[in-house]
Amino acid sequence: MPITRRQFLKVFAGTGVAVTVSGSLLPEIVSALEKAAAGNPPVLWIQGAGCTGCSVSLLNTTHPTIAEVLLNIISLKFHQTVMASAGQTAYDYLWETADKNYGKYFLVTEGAIETANEGRCCLSGERSGKEVPFTDLTMYLGKGAAAVLALGQCGFGGIPGAEPNPTGVKSVRDFFKSRAVKTPVINIPGCPPHPDWIVGTIAHALLFGIPELDDDGRPKMFYGTLVHDNCPYRSYYDEKKFAKSFGEVGCRLELGCKGPESYADCWKRGWNNNVNWCVHNSLCLGCTQPGWPDNFSPFYVKTTG
Repeated sequence: MPITRRQFLKVFAGTGVAVTVSGSLLPEIVSALEKAAAGNPPVLWIQGAGCTGCSVSLLNTTHPTIAEVLLNIISLKFHQTVMASAGQTAYDYLWETADKNYGKYFLVTEGAIETANEGRCCLSGERSGKEVPFTDLTMYLGKGAAAVLALGQCGFGGIPGAEPNPTGVKSVRDFFKSRAVKTPVINIPGCPPHPDWIVGTIAHALLFGIPELDDDGRPKMFYGTLVHDNCPYRSYYDEKKFAKSFGEVGCRLELGCKGPESYADCWKRGWNNNVNWCVHNSLCLGCTQPGWPDNFSPFYVKTTG
């Protein structure tokens, strides 16, 4: 059964945005979030080297519905996959929206940035009859954004940037550093990231500004806890009882679990309307960490102590 927008704001302010804020401030947070939502800050969502899994993850949110999130909390002005318009009409609207809201809009970059061959490995569209590489699109929109959300593991480089990396993939943050772009970059990794991480980060930016980030540019409110410390099999680890194959009772470290070196709060959110998360069915692969997948391969072989 769907919940109302006000119910969502109350819950969200208490669990997602205000994770480190005293409960006595919740009424003020709810009021502020409603006022911020009324302004409908523009969100421009562009897609580079990736699989569109981040979009699918966000669209799978159910309470509230994705329509309520996008229309009442944020205003998604451009997204190639879900918007009704296409082709030149869509891209003309993108440039127009960016120019009218310079310095105010949020830019979401889904996927990695391919820099080889002058960026022509990933062409995003056209402007004035000329092809626009994703590198140029990200630069143009990134300079005018209030902040950039580098979405998904591919925002770190991810699978497209794995060895031998023939297309010269860079993470968004590294790409901006190489081009001296000063716009703040918030990394929201995961393969895919949880919808709460995406919407929660935007909501926090609306109320309080850029959230506190760790050394890898991730919001600490979502990536501040070690998966291993909250694993349902942690007691088996302490007892040194390790499973030798899937289906056996015990900690799954010997099967290749990367929980001891992975930071995220997957354990308390769950995917698919909180049905489950990776460790319920398999093990942690470390997809929220920089250097994935190269530094975490092979997946089903022990690589941590």
